[in-house]
Amino acid sequence: MTLDLDKGGRAAIERMIDAYGCGTKTALAELLGISKGTLSNRYLRDTFPADYVIQCALETGVSLLWLATGHGPMYENNQTDILSLSRKKLIDGKLYESNFIMFDKAFLSSKLIDPIVISEDNITYVAEQKFDEVTDGKWLLSIDDKISIRDVGVLPGEKIRIENGKFSFECKLSDLSFLAKVDSITLKI
Repeated sequence: MTLDLDKGGRAAIERMIDAYGCGTKTALAELLGISKGTLSNRYLRDTFPADYVIQCALETGVSLLWLATGHGPMYENNQTDILSLSRKKLIDGKLYESNFIMFDKAFLSSKLIDPIVISEDNITYVAEQKFDEVTDGKWLLSIDDKISIRDVGVLPGEKIRIENGKFSFECKLSDLSFLAKVDSITLKI
């Protein structure tokens, strides 16, 4: 089998989007650490992205043959659409490396670019570490070097409200360090 590196770029890029489960070319560019323009150039010119195909195969476990040609199974070792995500444990205001946790891509949001899994007691959070702005929602954040997961409401004037029962408060957005926005929650009962 001979690869023609002057064509096949569009199909390979679409297969990389499937492999990462990221959903869009923009998200793929962010995952690969390249500009959208660089990826768009390869897509529009149909130039085969050999360097990114190899990176994708190494990071996802997807078959290099499938990524490059579309032939054969997506996973050579009969693996399904499973992602291995880094997991951290949140204990007493600190994050500790734990291990990895496997997720079926069907259970994860396709908009996740740089996901992290955080376990705290009987709750497991999947959160996005890559974000452009702070919006309303549940966040992994640092308050005076103590890490916690809190509900956040954005207020006018660069202020936010942190909800935590009787310990709720308002402060400037710049007073806190935002680490990741929670995308989904799993509760062990």
